[in-house]
Amino acid sequence: MAKLLTDTLKTIEQYKSSNPHYTELLDILEDILILREEYQRKITDDAFPIDEKLIDKKISGGLPLVDFSAGNFDLTESKRYFMDLLKIAEKRFPEESQDIIKKIKDGTIDIEKLILSSVTLFEEDEEIDETEEYLLDVVDLFAEESLRPGLEKVAEKYGDLISKLGWAEGYCPICGKEPKIGEIKEEDGKRYLFCNQCGFEWHFRRIKCPFCGNEEQQSLAYFTVETDERYRVDVCNECKRYIKIVDFRKTKEQANLDVEDIATLHLDMLANEEGYD
Repeated sequence: MAKLLTDTLKTIEQYKSSNPHYTELLDILEDILILREEYQRKITDDAFPIDEKLIDKKISGGLPLVDFSAGNFDLTESKRYFMDLLKIAEKRFPEESQDIIKKIKDGTIDIEKLILSSVTLFEEDEEIDETEEYLLDVVDLFAEESLRPGLEKVAEKYGDLISKLGWAEGYCPICGKEPKIGEIKEEDGKRYLFCNQCGFEWHFRRIKCPFCGNEEQQSLAYFTVETDERYRVDVCNECKRYIKIVDFRKTKEQANLDVEDIATLHLDMLANEEGYD
């Protein structure tokens, strides 16, 4: 097992001790990370082919490198990964998960559309119970995760170039996903946003909303939790959106933002209570 994964699993165990109410989600994340490493070795560099001649134009035009509408990608391993991820859910929700697996196998649910979030498991007017709602969240997580190894290859290959070209948008330059969490790094306190779908981090101005582009300082704010100054929530009072931010510069810890996103769910709840989405 790679040292990075070993260190991450140790961090997760520490968080389970200090935040026992997140244990179930952190258990799921542990299973995901172990499975992810296996698929990172399987995914080829051309799962999401990039036309290198268009990179400059795309970045300058605010377009992410991967265009999911083009359909020029290979989801073979992503679909296998998704089915293996469902086995993680099956341990916790056997009946509901087996129903999803059956519908995928008999073609009732299009797995490719499910992965690309263009199909839902339940009709809009269908009543669902608490377990089914929780499972929906887990399946959404798995759909996003199933694309991660392939998109990571793109990020690894072109990340340095994107940084040099100066991507200035609040959504991911690799896959176009909006960030949920970011990090303050370096001595001058630069803010970096993190994409959960491909694992890429990019620099983004601190006095600017990633979601609406608002740069008016009086309508941008943040709040913290007194018990831990390493965490804060940046909010925009124009679009009423928020993003969680971690700052480990004082403790010199290496932040794993996949883990931190789950370990800071209390910040999501606080932000929602304050009227931010």
